[in-house]
Amino acid sequence: MKKLFLIIGAPGSGKTTDAQIIAEHNPDKIAHYSTGDLLRAEVASGSELGKQIDSIISKGNLVPLDIVINTIINAIKNSDKEVILIDGFPRSVEQMKALDEILQKEKDIELKAVIEVEVSEDVARDRVLGRNRGADDNIEVFNNRMKVFMEPLKEIEDFYSKKGLLKKINGERTIEEIVEDMENFIKSKI
Repeated sequence: MKKLFLIIGAPGSGKTTDAQIIAEHNPDKIAHYSTGDLLRAEVASGSELGKQIDSIISKGNLVPLDIVINTIINAIKNSDKEVILIDGFPRSVEQMKALDEILQKEKDIELKAVIEVEVSEDVARDRVLGRNRGADDNIEVFNNRMKVFMEPLKEIEDFYSKKGLLKKINGERTIEEIVEDMENFIKSKI
């Protein structure tokens, strides 16, 4: 049985870095996948699907649901680890509901928690614009990504809160404090 943890947060919240460090601390047990990395790997492959994804991502928009869900479920099933951390998902109410439907049918995957790394919009903006990772790190794309993140957030929080799965973590502390907090929480659930 795979134990799934979803990690959500604003662009620049540190969710990907936090999850990477936790996976590095527990290489025998925990695998980490960033939705963005899974999709970027497809873009880098140069496939037709990759070209389609690239044209969507470059505008700061969301990749179609079926592409994202299939990419994620395949990554979970093909992992040799028991505990899976996926960051950057769900990003919409539609994604959340589609994943919930699939997980209800999947006997081999159990959603243990959704961890939200909370940061203010100012902190998120400063981090994203300061990292210069690529063409998507400019104010216009950041503002669009922030809007895309914020619009469904309340409904996503409410959905997982009602299921007793939502855990909020303060993402404005040192990375060591955030990682320790998140790692302890994950270990308490497995």
